Amino acid sequence: MNQISDKAVVSPKAKIGDNVRIFPFVFIEDYVEIGDNTVIFPFVSILNGTKIGKGNKIHQGSVIGALPQDFDFRGERSEVVIGDNNVIRENVIINRATHEGHKTVIGNNNFLMESVHISHDTVVGDYNVFGYGTKIAGDCQIGKGVIFSSSVIENAGTRVGDLAMLQAGTRFSKDVPPYAIVGGNPIEYEGPNNPMMDTWHIDEKVQRHVANAYRLVFHGQNSVFDAVLQIKDQVPDGPEIRNITSFIEATKAGIISKEW
Repeated sequence: MNQISDKAVVSPKAKIGDNVRIFPFVFIEDYVEIGDNTVIFPFVSILNGTKIGKGNKIHQGSVIGALPQDFDFRGERSEVVIGDNNVIRENVIINRATHEGHKTVIGNNNFLMESVHISHDTVVGDYNVFGYGTKIAGDCQIGKGVIFSSSVIENAGTRVGDLAMLQAGTRFSKDVPPYAIVGGNPIEYEGPNNPMMDTWHIDEKVQRHVANAYRLVFHGQNSVFDAVLQIKDQVPDGPEIRNITSFIEATKAGIISKEW
């Protein structure tokens, strides 16, 4: 049974699941879907093109499905799709995509702290943490298990690999590879993210292989392209190592602290 305040404005066209609680002064537009067991706190706006999964909590002042802040936007019916069991804290803004048929995507079990902004066409995986005031620009890709500390700024068209950690106040315009701790301005590689790899039960031997791979990338005298060849030749193979090499090979923006 839903609990929808009579002081909320909910379009009769919106699709509301079971056991959804909607507090006073919430505003929900026509083309919105909200999954079961979701809680929407006061003064939240959920706008056209938004699809929200099950078990989410969206706190006061957040705007979901805001129009993209993109000069190419012409009013198309694009979307933002949010998975299950996310916590979206106060004053978070998530923009829908720029063009029809495209989506901004937030996966499952993410935690977005106060004043986070996720821009148009960005794709976020699962189990990520976005610290206070972190801003993610448009067309970014973020893997799983990533930790953004407070006030991180990710510029447009960049990627962050699985289990990376970005230290507070970091700004970056290049890709951050998996399992890395990075920080500073200008941004630099600080070492492998062993605590997060421990949390995800990655074996210590594999963690040493990751560290060796990044010695070749960040401390060697060769180009990144040659470093990838060295990794394939010198570091024992495995899913994590292949994740690193395939991530680097796919870069368009370049890798942080290293030129091609």
